[in-house]
Amino acid sequence: MKKLFAFLALCFIAGVVPVAMADEQAPDTLVKNVSNEVLDILRKDKDIQGGNTKKAMELVEVKVLPHFNFQRMTAQAVGKDWRQATPVQQKALSDEFRTLLVRTYSNALTAYKNQTIDFKPLKMAPADTEVTVRTEIKQAGAKPIGINYELEKNGAGWKVYDVVIADVSMVTSYRDQFRQEIANSGVDGLIKSLQAKNKAPETPAKK
Repeated sequence: MKKLFAFLALCFIAGVVPVAMADEQAPDTLVKNVSNEVLDILRKDKDIQGGNTKKAMELVEVKVLPHFNFQRMTAQAVGKDWRQATPVQQKALSDEFRTLLVRTYSNALTAYKNQTIDFKPLKMAPADTEVTVRTEIKQAGAKPIGINYELEKNGAGWKVYDVVIADVSMVTSYRDQFRQEIANSGVDGLIKSLQAKNKAPETPAKK
């Protein structure tokens, strides 16, 4: 499921528009423009399609990260235990969760198979600082998959803080796992578990 989350999220967040340009766009325009640019890259890049995870990770590092609020994503994934963590632990959790998602997204990039996106009309008031951009992923021989991007506007422009696919949140899908890790070995135990996962060898995405 997390690989599915990752690939569909990448249809937006691995964009090639500059951050300064993204800040000037409405959230639905940003999602649409970046999605179309990303799909164009994936259709043309034979190295990534062939499983070049190093190149995929470079793309993610450069193009994905500016569009995320990783601290908010990590806080939501950790849940109530986030408030009990020290600032040092919170930074370590955010850094490791960020690395985990980058690795997952990079692996998912290599699984692209000509999916297309249908963009839904945006419901947004002028003063809104949090919005949901709704899209639908269409795949040959399969039912469309609804995917919602949760974005917030802050001083750095619009940022993604969650992706919801078929009514399941990408961020909260980690919560039970993280809660169990913390219950067993505390916040430091969760940090060590994430570090171990991030040091493990990459597993190529199945074609």
